[in-house]
Amino acid sequence: MGAQCCSQDNAPRPNDRRYRRILWIALLVNLAMFAVEIGAGIRAGSASLLADSLDFLGDAGNYAISLWVLGMALSWRARAAQLKAVSMLLFGLGVLGAALWHWWQGGVPSAPTMGLVGGLALLANVSVAALLYAYREGDSNMRSVWLCSRNDALGNLAVLAAALGVFGTGSAWPDLVVAAIMAALAVSSAMQVLRHAGDELNGGREHAH
Repeated sequence: MGAQCCSQDNAPRPNDRRYRRILWIALLVNLAMFAVEIGAGIRAGSASLLADSLDFLGDAGNYAISLWVLGMALSWRARAAQLKAVSMLLFGLGVLGAALWHWWQGGVPSAPTMGLVGGLALLANVSVAALLYAYREGDSNMRSVWLCSRNDALGNLAVLAAALGVFGTGSAWPDLVVAAIMAALAVSSAMQVLRHAGDELNGGREHAH
């Protein structure tokens, strides 16, 4: 089903100049927000902020890979999507590890810092997701880029919810729960992209025979 959708005449073209500019914007935004969030996450002692900062770094790498494979054959773009899906899986495992470490260390994160930085990150990611929305039904590489941006925005909403939970309960549990949810979302999206890319590669092999 996914491979058929990507072969439609109205599917976005991967070498679209506007798409390339959007990817550059997304790359720069993600690098900037990684720097902001990792510093804030360490100071605030927040697992969800640290998870979100690592997500920003991973997405910056994903956007760089997407820029590199633009205009290449579908098989190369599908392999790039597989690489990015593996990175999403590793991100999910890393977030789970960070949450367990914070649970072991104890302590309550700073809710005001979580709310302020989470709100800034949400604004950045919603802007990027809005720019990429028109390309969400392209090939697996385009879909992986869209899913990264969508997941970032959802993750930011979760961080804001965690900030409210920490403020209301005075405990770290809301922060840890949100970090675990973000990890599960990364794993789920990675599986979607791997299936889509696999369909594209299998379709290409069938056409080659």
